[in-house]
Amino acid sequence: MKSVNKAQIAVLSGSLILIVLLLFANTKLPKNADTPPVSDHASHSSSELSTLVKTAQGKLDKEHKQTFDKMENAIKSSPDKKTAYENMINLWDSLRQPVIAAYYMEQAATASPIEKNWMEAGNRYYTSTRFAAEAERPLLYGKAIQCFEKTLALNPKNTEAKISLGACYVEGSAEPMKGIGMLKEVEKTDSNNVNLQLNFAFFSEKSGQWDKAIARFEKVLKIQPDFIEAYLHLADAYQQKGDKANTIKSLEQYKSKVDDVTIKTEVQDYINKLSAEGIPTENSNK
Repeated sequence: MKSVNKAQIAVLSGSLILIVLLLFANTKLPKNADTPPVSDHASHSSSELSTLVKTAQGKLDKEHKQTFDKMENAIKSSPDKKTAYENMINLWDSLRQPVIAAYYMEQAATASPIEKNWMEAGNRYYTSTRFAAEAERPLLYGKAIQCFEKTLALNPKNTEAKISLGACYVEGSAEPMKGIGMLKEVEKTDSNNVNLQLNFAFFSEKSGQWDKAIARFEKVLKIQPDFIEAYLHLADAYQQKGDKANTIKSLEQYKSKVDDVTIKTEVQDYINKLSAEGIPTENSNK
């Protein structure tokens, strides 16, 4: 089983805030059993991406512009294309420009079209959607889809590529049900895949299907017990249901497993706040 990288989670006094950068952008889904809305995103051309790249290049200060020019020349002239592209990608990573870094990773994959390179390019485009402006996201989802499809053309058995491709279709295309179908197909043969279960968990969470979200996050914890951020999502789901007892229980479980003293303190402060507010339990709402 492949583990997932843990997202950065912040719990602030006065409110429970989940900052999750694992699988989904900030979209809303309807309340229909794991089913997303049909996207009306317009198609975007590669020329738009080139415009974004040129704009970013034009904003470089003198020092970084000189570095960029040297790296660009190295890409054109150096026999070691791998290192040349790695240096360029690292430059844009250091400048916190994930879209531009993804663009150069795609260029690297084009120059050396192996499965690993296309997968990384797809992952980078997919991740960059979380930081991009709303108007740029359809373009980036489209590029991610292209990269994941090229990954699967090289290795049809790449499960992670299938999951990410399905998620991209759900979140950023006009064919969301195609993506759901892909994820359901993976579930038939690999139901204990953590990334897959997290996809479904977030779909349910975003659509307000709290019971489904709870079931999915609980399954994530059965598969990967050290993915402790799932307890925060469980707490959020239970709180949305008005179930104070289980909200507090989930927060207590999270607090018992986290090492950071500051986070422990803030979680406890939030637990105290919930207790003081006397939020009704689910049963009392019936």
